[in-house]
Amino acid sequence: MVTGAAADEAVAIARARPALAVGLHLVLVRGRAASPPREVPSLVGRAGAFSDSPVRAGLAYQFSRRARAELRREIRAQLEEFRRTGLSLSHVDGHLHLHVHPVVLAILRDLASEFSIPAVRLPSEELAATLALDRSGVGTKFLHAVIFGLLRRHGERRMREGGIAFADRVYGLLETGRITEEYLAGLLPKIRAARVELYCHPAAEIPGEPRNGPPGSGPAELAALVSPKVKVAVEANGFRLTTPAGLFDDTRTPALAR
Repeated sequence: MVTGAAADEAVAIARARPALAVGLHLVLVRGRAASPPREVPSLVGRAGAFSDSPVRAGLAYQFSRRARAELRREIRAQLEEFRRTGLSLSHVDGHLHLHVHPVVLAILRDLASEFSIPAVRLPSEELAATLALDRSGVGTKFLHAVIFGLLRRHGERRMREGGIAFADRVYGLLETGRITEEYLAGLLPKIRAARVELYCHPAAEIPGEPRNGPPGSGPAELAALVSPKVKVAVEANGFRLTTPAGLFDDTRTPALAR
C-alpha cells in the first residue's frame, strides 16, 4: 500500500532484503489516495480517503464516466509511487480485491507495458475443496465463489490482452483469516494445478496496532506458514516454494507462491 502509514518502513525492509518479491497492493477503497483530493473528487473526500464501502465504490467505477477517468489517474499515481521506490514490481493485487473490478482490470491492461506489470492476482479456488476442510460460513463462501468466479473469467481475457500473467489457482479468499496449519496441510493434497498462489495475512500481534483480521488470526496464519508439517505437505505433493516472479518461469515443476 504505497499510501499506507507504514509504507516507508515497508520499503526500507524490502530494500534490505533484495530476494523478497514485492507487489503493489492497489488501494481504491478503505484507504487514502495517492492523488491530491482536488484531482480525484469523485473518488475521495476532502481528506483524501476513499469510500469504506466496496459496493458503493464499485458501482461508481462502473457507471460514472467522471469516476472512471479519475480512477485511471489514481491507478497511474499509485504505480508511479511504487516505481519511485526503486523496487522491482513482482505483481499487482488490491485491497478487498477491488482490483478485479472490470474497469480496474482494463486500466491495468492498458498500463501494463508502461509500468512493466508482470502479473496480477485473480482469485480462483474450488468451493468444494474449502468446504471439505471447513464448513463455516457456507453462505458467504458460496457467494464469493460465484462472484469471483465470474470476475476471474472476465479477468483472464483482460490479462491475456495485456500480456499479463496470472496463476492457475489462487487460494486465500474463501478461508480468509483462517489459513491455519490444519487447513494448509489438508488443502495441498487437493490442489490440481501447476502454478498456484497462496495469500494470507500473517502477523505478530503488537499491543496498540490495528489487526488485519479476527483476533488471533495473524499469529495463526504466521504459524501455518512456518509450520514443519506444512513444509512436509508442500514437498510430499510435489510443489516447490517460489516468489510471484518465479511462478511464471519456463519450468513445468508445480510451484506455489506465498
